[in-house]
Amino acid sequence: MEYQGILLGMGNPLLDISAVVDQGFLDKYDLKSNNAILAEDKHLPMYDEMASKYKVEYIAGGATQNSIRVAQWMLQIPGATGYMGSIGKDKFGEEMKKNAKQAGVNVHYHEDESPTGTCAVCVIGDQRSLVANLSAANCYKTDHLKKPENWALVEKAKYYYIAGFFLTVSPESIMLVSEHAAAKNKVFMMNLSAPFICEFFKDVQDKVVPYMDYVFGNETEARTFSKVHGWETENVEEIALKISQLPKASGTHKRITVITQGADPVVVAQDGKVKLFPVTLLPKEKLVDTNGAGDAFVGGFLSQLVLQKPIEDCVRAGSYAANVIIQRSGCSYPEKPDFK
Repeated sequence: MEYQGILLGMGNPLLDISAVVDQGFLDKYDLKSNNAILAEDKHLPMYDEMASKYKVEYIAGGATQNSIRVAQWMLQIPGATGYMGSIGKDKFGEEMKKNAKQAGVNVHYHEDESPTGTCAVCVIGDQRSLVANLSAANCYKTDHLKKPENWALVEKAKYYYIAGFFLTVSPESIMLVSEHAAAKNKVFMMNLSAPFICEFFKDVQDKVVPYMDYVFGNETEARTFSKVHGWETENVEEIALKISQLPKASGTHKRITVITQGADPVVVAQDGKVKLFPVTLLPKEKLVDTNGAGDAFVGGFLSQLVLQKPIEDCVRAGSYAANVIIQRSGCSYPEKPDFK
């Protein structure tokens, strides 16, 4: 099996500006813990305030990019993964390129005139609140995707993963890739990503759902998805099942829904059945930061999926990766995984 470029991600590359903050800071900017939103004008001063008031760390992030980096780290096969998105021609953009290169991911960024996107990661206790200022990340267009050297990455890949956040930027690019995947019997996967995506981008999300062979998400997103679709159930297992049974564009792969629930078992729905997989619990004192845990879970999961391992192994790898990430600041990891 040829693993070069087997997995391709597309998304919003963001530089995470991460700091431990206090409740007063969240209240000031009207933020909820364990949530992800797009920055409005009222949020813009918070980036500088964080940098001046708290000890901040800069980490190359963005949901899809995190997952792809983690998958690459788990696989330890140089160039097994690729990634596309839009960055600025600035020091943050340079940082991003350096970071991706070190991670061994084959990145093809569009470089835009606007500044590189940033994401404020406000850590409070063991929760985090994310505020993304997309900036250059918002400028991704299909003309970059259609360039021969970039479309070649699409042609070569067998698995595609895109976080739901990218629906706010370039649904046209998502459709091009998902239609290619369906036509060529490849595997196309997305993440629900945030309650606001399920609510305010429902129409574009619904257009892509038929192409999704795997749907990832967490319990909050699943419940929001259920609510906007009028399903009148809060039961995560039931919701996962319903998502897996929504109509599909191609019959090659049956849809599998994978919902994480923090410390509670991972819910996997396929073939009209639900399976629960307990996660390895981490003692409270070892928990540093949950930012990137969901992305890491997906990255670990994908690393085994592309190796064609059974779903049990994929979930185990996902839980392993998430466990490593939450013991460190941001979506970072040691040099080598010791996953068996």
